[in-house]
Amino acid sequence: MLISLSIRDIVLIDRLDLQFDAGLSALTGETGAGKSILLGALGLACGDRADRAMVRSGAEQGGATAVFEITGDHPALALLDEAGIAAEPGEPVILRRVVTADGRSRAHVNDQAASVGLLRSLGDVLVEIHGQHDGRGLLDPKTHRGLLDEFARNDAERRKVASAWTGLAEARDRVDSLRETRDRAASEEDFLHLAVEELDELDPREGEEVTLASERKFLQQAEAALSELQSASDILSGGEGMAGRLNGALRGLERVRDTLGRNEDEAAADKVGADEAGGQDDGENRDRAAALTASATARSALDRAASALDRALIEFNEAEDALSDAGAAFLVEPGRLESVEERLFALRAAARKHSVAVELLPGLRTRLAERLDTIEHADDRLKEAEAALKAAEADYGEAARALSATRVRAGAALSEAVMAELGPLKLDKAKFRVAVEAREDRPGAKGWDSVAFEVSTNPGAPFGPLDKIASGGELSRFALALKVCLAGQQDGLVMVFDEVDQGVGGAVADAVGTRLSRLAEQGQALVVTHSPQVAARAAHHWKIEKSEDGDTVRTRVRALEAGERREEIARMLSGAQVTEAARAAADQLMAS
Repeated sequence: MLISLSIRDIVLIDRLDLQFDAGLSALTGETGAGKSILLGALGLACGDRADRAMVRSGAEQGGATAVFEITGDHPALALLDEAGIAAEPGEPVILRRVVTADGRSRAHVNDQAASVGLLRSLGDVLVEIHGQHDGRGLLDPKTHRGLLDEFARNDAERRKVASAWTGLAEARDRVDSLRETRDRAASEEDFLHLAVEELDELDPREGEEVTLASERKFLQQAEAALSELQSASDILSGGEGMAGRLNGALRGLERVRDTLGRNEDEAAADKVGADEAGGQDDGENRDRAAALTASATARSALDRAASALDRALIEFNEAEDALSDAGAAFLVEPGRLESVEERLFALRAAARKHSVAVELLPGLRTRLAERLDTIEHADDRLKEAEAALKAAEADYGEAARALSATRVRAGAALSEAVMAELGPLKLDKAKFRVAVEAREDRPGAKGWDSVAFEVSTNPGAPFGPLDKIASGGELSRFALALKVCLAGQQDGLVMVFDEVDQGVGGAVADAVGTRLSRLAEQGQALVVTHSPQVAARAAHHWKIEKSEDGDTVRTRVRALEAGERREEIARMLSGAQVTEAARAAADQLMAS
């Protein structure tokens, strides 16, 4: 539902803010008052072509903002989601368009910059405008098949056709692919045989290049490492060998320690003997004590030296063992480096030949083998695919014919329903039909039917496209008749009728008003009208007026209360001079 329309500096409107309600709203006024400006502004907000001539004289830019209230399943939500614009059910959708005096325009949806294409797409699902030159909605031939399908309620048949079409497309792609493979077989088969044989012989494995490259680097370093280790071993060994020298030094220390021990024992014995004889003086005792102290000091130093040599000998032996282990690690199989390099270079040569990375060679071998297998069994697989294609074509044909049958039945029912509406709308000499033509040479996901709404406006005249045959006033009434018959099929659309009552009056105008009122019961309809019978049927009435202030001309729109509405309908009945009879007639129309 259209909640509001705000207009700024569009043609004769400088500033206008309108609030709309559900039901039927009538817009009336003198010819030239600006009714078309109002509809043009609404079209601008909904993505119609922008023209700098729309900008009010003297203004830098003009714009229109339309605010809509939508339901939770409205198709506008899907469009907004696809465009990445946040929108929640129950929140308004705001379409805004600005056009500058130099002809440039900007579009916004929910206050986010948007393309005019998105604005147009949203306008198509939010508003349906029926006027003398309008090509949207019911009068657009591209919409006729969809409208007929909605009238037919053939969702199940359409789903079957869409599914069958998907299967048919996949079957065709399979056949085309196999045929192309077969056609290339002669030139590719020899190459594939050779390539697969070479790759089978090479037998590339995942991650092999990294492993080989690391081993190659190690092997290249092994010879230099062995030389360094040998030098270190030679330094440790020396002439006699470091271990022998350390052992010799340790034995020498042991001999010195043994000699000191014997001397200490002899000195101690002498002291005991002298003490027993009592023949030594104090000087001798002091010399003997000093000798024993010196011997003990030397003995302690020798103990430390022996311990250090013992530890050094142990560490030296461990160093020799470690050097031996390290040398063993660098001892490699003779010719291993050449073998590794040969394998690594073979892998890299194969990768260059096939223009892939080395790590992709295993997958390439699998793919080439599969292609070779496909070529070798192409005829058998092609026969299977062609049989599957024939089955898919049969399934699609069955589903498409079933869908066509629903369209033919619905087309007949819709034609009959529209014909019943034409008489009261003063189109009793016209004929309407829904032309459903099965175009089996043009299948698609929605079937192979072309659907067109066609009319013949005079007895004996041939049928032709609705938008080409009918005149301006007839177009609006045909659209009204169609809309009445399709009521409920396009929920959520705001319907706008521009001078649908052109050239009619009396009972016909009353019939128009009745149908508009009936349509509006299910949603919202706006009608620009010169007919008092139509205006009297409206739940809301707006009057469009043009005023002059010096050289400035402005268009104003105001809502009419009950008394004002009576006067406006009486004016429409009697012209410039409103009579009591016209007021009484207006009362009668409003009461009915």
